[in-house]
Parts: sequence; structure tokens; C-alpha cells
Amino acid sequence: MFIDRARVLLVEDDAGLRVGLSALLAQAGYEVRTAWDGVSALEEIGLSAPDLIVSELDMPRMSGFDLLWLVSRQLPEIRLIAMSGACSSKKRIRDSVTADGFYEKGTHPVFLLQLVNSMTLRETRSRNNA
Repeated sequence: MFIDRARVLLVEDDAGLRVGLSALLAQAGYEVRTAWDGVSALEEIGLSAPDLIVSELDMPRMSGFDLLWLVSRQLPEIRLIAMSGACSSKKRIRDSVTADGFYEKGTHPVFLLQLVNSMTLRETRSRNNA
């Protein structure tokens, strides 16, 4: 049985991190597109909606907080992962952001990959059972 690759939109304003994390996800078999802030992410979503968005929270023009809130209201079928390394309290971030998961930047990238895998596996199973 053929299973579509999950489509991930990675939103990160740090170019080096954006390239590194997108390469990691692509090597794991995901179809990855990138954006550098919330405004450019909305443009990408307008072109083709992803299955999952991984977004930095602190970005110029439109923050990840605003992006994730907006997407959760308008496109609730898209899974959302917030990521940040700037905040010292993960619980405070989790309580103030609309997301299905949280990745703390600075921890090993394999933790992000595990989180993405768990979310997209559920999505792929539900699509295949429909």
C-alpha cells in the first residue's frame, strides 16, 4: 500500500537552523517546505496546506504565537508544534500557545523528529482508514 509522505511546514527565522531542521525532516521522508516568519508561512499555507506546522514562537512581522493561534482557528485539521529556546518555563509557554506539541530548541533534534513522527503517524493512519 502506498502511503503519502506527510507535508511539513517549518517556520524558523534563523536560516541555519531552518536549513538543518528541514534537512533532518527531509531525510526522515517528509515533504518539507520552509518559511522565515508567520507572514511567509501564511503565504505557503495559501499555496498548499501542510499536514503539520513546526513554528518558532519569537519571529519578526508575525510571531509563532499569532500564527499558531490563527491556523488553529481557521484550519483545525493541521497539526501544530511550537518551538522555542528563549523561554525558561516550558509550562508557561505550553499554557499560552495553541499547539499540539512543543519542542525545546537546544535539545537534541531527534526529539523534534520523534514528535513529528508521532503526530504524522496518527494522521497517516486516520487518512488510510478513511
